[in-house]
Amino acid sequence: MTVRTLSLTLLAMLAFAGNSLLCRLALRDTAIDPASFTAMRLVAGAITLWLLVWLRQREASRGGDWAGAGALLLYAVAFSFAYVDLAAGTGALLLFGAVQLSMIAWGLLCGERLHRWQTLGLLVAVAGLLVLLLPGASAPGLEAALLMLLAGVAWGAYSLRGKGAADPLAATAGNFIRAAPFAVLLALALLGQREWDGPGLVYALLSGALTSGIGYAIWYSALPGLAAMQAASVQLSVPLLTALAGALLLAEPLTLRLLAACVAILGGIALVLFARPASPRPLGRSIDPPRSSVVSHEERP
Repeated sequence: MTVRTLSLTLLAMLAFAGNSLLCRLALRDTAIDPASFTAMRLVAGAITLWLLVWLRQREASRGGDWAGAGALLLYAVAFSFAYVDLAAGTGALLLFGAVQLSMIAWGLLCGERLHRWQTLGLLVAVAGLLVLLLPGASAPGLEAALLMLLAGVAWGAYSLRGKGAADPLAATAGNFIRAAPFAVLLALALLGQREWDGPGLVYALLSGALTSGIGYAIWYSALPGLAAMQAASVQLSVPLLTALAGALLLAEPLTLRLLAACVAILGGIALVLFARPASPRPLGRSIDPPRSSVVSHEERP
């Protein structure tokens, strides 16, 4: 991996963590409501991504599709409403855990098989989610946790839809452009609950334009220098980055439950990604090991 690729990858992971921090900060410390935050985020992201594509191609983006836009909208809405009650680190862990596990599950449904170490990793990751959600003083609210899990599944579906896209940046721009008007309609439908203030609007615009729009563009620039496994695995750093930043910047506690769940979920998923079956004894001809589930390199919360 070159220094350029390493630098771009680090910036992209910080942008992904920044999405969680900005959303949590806006919904905890300002008056903006989650529907308005979502609308402003998607509108700002759509404008930024459209401009990036236009500056590169000198023409409007025609990528994306309505199914991808629907998954994007579901992710963004559930993400914002979940962060009303979730700490930044807890939300990021639930989100990325659900993204990775949902994509692994899809691979299983499509006929992929896990060997024993990968199966163990999957069970450990699911156990980590259960530990995080069990009742207790530091447990997240069930409704908010379920919303974030839904956001993760939606983003996993969005990533699977974009797998193999010829132009990921144009596809993402097109999906943002399609999803943004529906986010605005949702905000208008909840007009009675609408609340605005300057700081909340700034955080929403930063989340859409900077950590989503620019962040995705940086990630796409890094992808050519990363193998698929590398692209999948580096994203496991985001919940840890978010939890540490939440503790430092938002004064959120790093509880033993969160740390234990983090180790179990991310360790289990890493085992699914990296474990390989033992090489069989020679039997006269080579035997290829079974294909393991690999998370799409286009996954980008």
